[in-house]
Amino acid sequence: MDQPPTVDAREVRLLDGPNLYFPKAALKVRLGVGPALALHPQQARRLALVVGMPTRRPGAAGSTWRLQLVARSLRACVRTVLAEAGVDRVAVRSRTGPGGDEVVVAVPWRHRGRAEVAGGLLAPLVQELVDLACAPGDLSTARARYDAAVADAARQIREADPGPGPGAVIPQVPVVSITGTNGKTTTTRLVAHLAMTAGLTTAWSSTDGVVVMGAVVEEGDYSGPAGARAVLATPGLDIGVLETARGGMLLKGMGVTCNDVSVVTNVSADHLGLHGIETLDQLAEVKAIVTTVTKPNGWTILNGEDPRTWAMRAGSPGRPWAFAIDPDAPALREARNLGGRAITVLDGQIVVLGGGPADALVPVVEVPITLGGLARHNVANALAGAAAALALGIPRAAVVAGLRSFLPDPVLSSGRLNCYLVPTQDGSGTVIVVLDMAHNEAGLDALLDVARGLRQPGRQVALSLGTAGDRPDEALVALGRIAGARADRVLITHKEHYLRGRTMAEMTELFREGLAASGRADTEVATTEVEAVQRLLAQAGDGDVVAVMCHSQRAGLESLLADLGGQVAGPEDIRRAVLGASGRHRAEAELEALWADPDRDPDERIAAARLLYDRFPGDGRVAYEYAGTYDSAGRPEQAAALYEQALAGVLREPYARRARVQLASTLRNLGRVDEAVVLLDELAAAHPDSLGVAAFRALALHSAGRPDEALGSMLQAVAATSTDEDVTRYRRSLAAYGRDLLS
Repeated sequence: MDQPPTVDAREVRLLDGPNLYFPKAALKVRLGVGPALALHPQQARRLALVVGMPTRRPGAAGSTWRLQLVARSLRACVRTVLAEAGVDRVAVRSRTGPGGDEVVVAVPWRHRGRAEVAGGLLAPLVQELVDLACAPGDLSTARARYDAAVADAARQIREADPGPGPGAVIPQVPVVSITGTNGKTTTTRLVAHLAMTAGLTTAWSSTDGVVVMGAVVEEGDYSGPAGARAVLATPGLDIGVLETARGGMLLKGMGVTCNDVSVVTNVSADHLGLHGIETLDQLAEVKAIVTTVTKPNGWTILNGEDPRTWAMRAGSPGRPWAFAIDPDAPALREARNLGGRAITVLDGQIVVLGGGPADALVPVVEVPITLGGLARHNVANALAGAAAALALGIPRAAVVAGLRSFLPDPVLSSGRLNCYLVPTQDGSGTVIVVLDMAHNEAGLDALLDVARGLRQPGRQVALSLGTAGDRPDEALVALGRIAGARADRVLITHKEHYLRGRTMAEMTELFREGLAASGRADTEVATTEVEAVQRLLAQAGDGDVVAVMCHSQRAGLESLLADLGGQVAGPEDIRRAVLGASGRHRAEAELEALWADPDRDPDERIAAARLLYDRFPGDGRVAYEYAGTYDSAGRPEQAAALYEQALAGVLREPYARRARVQLASTLRNLGRVDEAVVLLDELAAAHPDSLGVAAFRALALHSAGRPDEALGSMLQAVAATSTDEDVTRYRRSLAAYGRDLLS
């Protein structure tokens, strides 16, 4: 015969530090209370009366109202037991659990041994309550039995070995705790870099390990209490910087009792469905833990463009400091109205507002991690990091110097938008490879923002798409949809060690569902990150960008890129690529000035171009413009040599086509007509819709003594491409006349 269900303890957890329930160590007990939910309404009313909580509305069996009643009854029960055990004025909190039949009860603790005993007693005590609610007899008899059970539980708690106290560390140096869905590792590293720039002994913990003054002392994920303890145990420490992840706060509590500065970067959908966190609002409640223990004279630095994050100011003792890229974000004004500060971007500069006159720290383009402003999320991280450093008392000069010297390279920012310059396989140019630990929708969007901003005109973005398997189906489909919409080529890439319960086939199917929604047909698959990058680079051309969602094989990828002749891209390389992607040269204003005055003295124009040519040796665009100055001055010999030099180097569109046209025209003027025709034949085949190419080709053909072919090809080009009303009316006739001349 089946046994009837009983109240069961599904989780008994001692949280050593600030947590979801209290800003101090807490005992958390998650109970399955199905038997209490199944009681008849009269029995449920009796249960509440036994614990001294009168009620007129016990709710129907299994209802939400009943679940709330049971949660309140458990809170009263625990408070009574602890009072009997000699614990005065104890706070008890209860809430419904992640399961439909669960209640979570939490209470602060000081002695581990007694807390463990109390946690083990709660389920049997609640079961006793359920039994009393169902037992015959009057209410006074049930209360007497309940009082006896409470007294016995209290005795066991009193007699238990007290054991040690909580393990959270009381900081003896200034500490900043950093959390958020995206950007917390980068912000952690940046704040530590700014502190070290000021000459302070600095240690930090993150998902990559524990680092002291740039040297890794412990590898692995140390974004929980163990990392905090290791950082604060550093001899001679001046500043502690702690990345604080949701998992550690939920399972163990924070590793420190308080902080001087807290930072929350943002709250977005990630890891939902784990540890009872099902919604964004619940996730925000977890992230807010770091803000609840900020000292009253400290600072709480919050993303003013994320409503859930900005709302955390209400529960924090610290002074508010809002950061937002948009200078008109209302949170910036509100922070200052509350006596706090703000940091934003004004006219391209990072500016601090509040506490005195506006202070412009540094132009965004001079902060390398922003990749010339392309990495919008890193602009936000730079704002948060600068605010945290200033809030810690780090000198302004050190903050500015640190912002300028913090590079997005494998040393200072490993795995975060690390850019490499890799030769194409035919040696004709360069591909930019971007490695990033993008793992969710926001991360992928940020990675593709950068990749598209580095892609040269007319070139492609290729993406290695992959992430860990512990994400909801809809999140994986969304990644596929983003990839399909924003990348030119996509290769689904599996990460065997991060499948986390899924199969490769499942991952492929979900990614393909999202890709199909963006109009992508069946997409190829790679089984490793290294294989994916090898395949993408094999098809990449000069000016392309290969973006990689890199997780499990970072070291292998770095080795592969080095073997292929790749080099880490420096700030100037990135700046050059950003300008090139926009179609502009680093000296664009000076190049434009060469031609601004059509009546400028030719020798003066040539001299100005020569200065640029000397400043940018080997630069195809400058050589092309320099050639043009000789061309316009009627000196074709020098012009031809420079056009050929420009084309021999790296010269991207549209300047490569223009240089060929101008070289061909110059060769014709020099009497090298046959060479001009060959060059223009190639251009006409590559650009059949270009009337300009057709016109110069016709001129060359005429100079070569082929007038019928010149006129015929020109008529055909006009008939095929012109939108002139008279041409469109007689298009067929013009095309036919052209064919007759060519034949």
